[in-house]
Amino acid sequence: MTWGEVARVELAPGIAIPSLRQVLDAVGERATVYVELKGSNSERATLDVIAASGTRCAVHSFDHDAVARASRLAPGVRRGILFDAYPIDVQAAMRDNKALDVWPEWSLIDAPLVERVHAHGGRVIAWTVNATTAAEHLVSLGVDGLCGDDVRLFPK
Repeated sequence: MTWGEVARVELAPGIAIPSLRQVLDAVGERATVYVELKGSNSERATLDVIAASGTRCAVHSFDHDAVARASRLAPGVRRGILFDAYPIDVQAAMRDNKALDVWPEWSLIDAPLVERVHAHGGRVIAWTVNATTAAEHLVSLGVDGLCGDDVRLFPK
């Protein structure tokens, strides 16, 4: 969809989908925003918005080439790579794409994966965790972050 098409979508009556710029303006310096790079060669425009905002951000993507391009465009922005299949050589993927964060779908995560990412100086962030038992199990494995639809399900 084009931005014009997206901007016409209402989340609720009278409430439009905000642009990245609007989200970053609303967050300001209160938090780190994790931005997923989506779409062909979207990294330059995304990184320009991030740079103009002053908000702490990190970028990640299933498109590992986009992450590598982002590393060249904005080496100071933290980067991550998303996985929907078990990463066989996660350390090579991290190195080749200059990524520190590894975002596997939560059911793919096991202790050896966490150990390999940590040994390479990275963090494991699980997505999309929507059950307390899954969140507790992932925390016991040593994951560094949980991404889910309802944070009330996460262990305290």
